[in-house]
Amino acid sequence: MGSAALEILGLVLCLVGWVGLILACGLPMWQVTAFLDHNIVTAQTTWKGLWMSCVVQSTGHMQCKVYDSVLALSTEVQAARALTVGAVLLALVALFVTLAGAQCTTCVAPGPGKARVALTGGALYALCGLLALVPLCWFANIVVREFYDPTVPRSQKYELGAALYVGWAASALLMCGGGLVCCGAWVCAGRPDLSFPVKYSAPRRPTASGDYDKKNYV
Repeated sequence: MGSAALEILGLVLCLVGWVGLILACGLPMWQVTAFLDHNIVTAQTTWKGLWMSCVVQSTGHMQCKVYDSVLALSTEVQAARALTVGAVLLALVALFVTLAGAQCTTCVAPGPGKARVALTGGALYALCGLLALVPLCWFANIVVREFYDPTVPRSQKYELGAALYVGWAASALLMCGGGLVCCGAWVCAGRPDLSFPVKYSAPRRPTASGDYDKKNYV
């Protein structure tokens, strides 16, 4: 039961991380306007994401515009799109692989092969977390470098947006969850006695008198 609990806990963490990664990919808050003036009352705030940019007025009104051309985007935005979407799709593949190899399912016959399938699913989840870290850290590095660049005008300086923090948390959950799934599969492969108990019972057959056979099949 111990290894099965590790797999279930790891899978839950991976699912939460996957949802967080999808949110980080869709949120338009990868970059937000930096307030550098002494007067903090501004007319509008600008948000920039992978798919759209938004302008929030001081009155609370918000207008968003989807990027018209993909080729006109900067290199980091195009790469971040590809890597983030790839990580989301890879996490979906990892979900099916992990469910197939999980001890609480019967998709694969119990044995070393089932543990290897679960181990593969956990490794894919950890790879998703690492893959998602690349665009997040790349974007953060660009924002910080431009923020401290004296040649960049103050009106064009941005700060780290909330979507980056959501993405970092999601990456951490994916890597931790994938590690727990791998640990559970590894323990199950080395100690079969700690695996999820599965018992099979044969169907009862009617006797000549019409009653069911009371013999227990395990």
